[in-house]
Amino acid sequence: MTLRLAFAVARYPPFVGGTELHTAEVARRLAALDVEVTVLTTDVTGTLPPREHVDGVEIRRLPSYPKSRDYYLTPRLAREVVDDGWDLLHVQGFQTLVAPTAMLAALRSRLPYVVTFHAGGHSSSLRKLGQPLQQAVLRPLLARAARLVALTPTEAAAREAQLRLPRERFVVVPNGSDLPAVDPPVERDPDLIASLGRLEQYKGHHRVIAALPYILAHRPQARLWLAGSGPYEGELRRLAADVGVADRVEFHTVPIDRREELAARLDRVSVAVSMSEFESHGIAVLEALGRGCRVVVARAPGLAVLAESGAARGVDLDVSAENLARAILPELDDDRPRTLPALPTWNDCAAALRDLYQAVLAERLTSPSRRPRPTVR
Repeated sequence: MTLRLAFAVARYPPFVGGTELHTAEVARRLAALDVEVTVLTTDVTGTLPPREHVDGVEIRRLPSYPKSRDYYLTPRLAREVVDDGWDLLHVQGFQTLVAPTAMLAALRSRLPYVVTFHAGGHSSSLRKLGQPLQQAVLRPLLARAARLVALTPTEAAAREAQLRLPRERFVVVPNGSDLPAVDPPVERDPDLIASLGRLEQYKGHHRVIAALPYILAHRPQARLWLAGSGPYEGELRRLAADVGVADRVEFHTVPIDRREELAARLDRVSVAVSMSEFESHGIAVLEALGRGCRVVVARAPGLAVLAESGAARGVDLDVSAENLARAILPELDDDRPRTLPALPTWNDCAAALRDLYQAVLAERLTSPSRRPRPTVR
C-alpha cells in the first residue's frame, strides 16, 4: 500500500541550504520506498516550473511574498494542504510563515502532521533575539503535532525544555551525510582548506579569512575555498582584499544537484573548517568528515559534539585569528592515514522517517479521540 505524504517546506532545490538538501535527499528515497511524495514549496522568483516531477517526487511551487525577504507568506499553501487528501503532512522547518500556515491548515482538515525543526542560526541580531518569542507563539501548533523531529539528542533535549512538552513527543532522526562515489578518484591537495556553509555572517567565514595570513606565514602554498554562496559574499571579498589574501581565496558554490562534483571537490580538501555560531546538525561538516577531510569546528551548538567525540578539533568561537590558524596548521601537517568515521546515511534517514509515519498513522487508527486513519492507497 502507498502512503500519500506531503512535505511543506519554504525552499527546495535548486535553492541551496541544509533544509533544502535534507528534504530533497529524503523525498526521493521515500519515493523509492513506495511513499507517494509531494513537495509543497515556494517560488519568490516566479521563474521556476509551478509543477514538475523529479526522481519520483512531485514538486508544487507556489507564489510567495515578499520577494526580497525570507518570510515566505504563501496564501495558496493552505488550500493545497486541505484539498488533496493526504495521509500525513511533514512540515520541514519552522522559521518561516510556511510552518504555521501548513499546521493551521492541517488542523482544520484533521490531518496528522509532524514537524522537523531544522533550526539554524541567523545573521540578523533582531531575528536571533526574536526566536524565543517565535517559538512561544508557535508552541500551541507544535504541541498538536503527532511528533516533533530533532536532528540530534542535544536538540531534542533543548526543544523539550523550551517548549515544555513531554519527551515522548520527540524523536531523533539524524541527517544523512553520504555522497556518491567518485570515479576516477582524485588526489588530495595538502594545502587546500575549505570553509563550509552559506555565505552568511553567522557562518563565520570571515574568521577563517582573517586566519589565512597567519597560515600563509607557515604554509605559503595554502589556499582557501569558500564552499557556498549567499548575501555576505561582498563583505567577505572585501575582507580578503583588506588582509591581502584575495588571490588565495576561491569563492565557488557547487549546485545542490551536483553531488558527485561536491564529493570530488571535498576529496581534494585537506582541512575543512566550520566557524558557524549555530548548526542544527551540520550536514556540510559531516559530508567533509565522510570524505576523509580533517575538520576544525567552533565549540558552538550543533558542532561542539564533534569536537567532544574526537571527530574534529574544537576551538572557541571567539578565538583570535592567529590562534585559529594555530588550530588549522597541525591538521594540515597531519599526514597520517585518514580513517572515515561511521556516519548516518540518507537511506537511514528516509527509512527512519517512513517508520515514524507508519507509527503515527497506526496510533490514529487505534485512538478513539481522533478521526479514523485516512485511507492508504
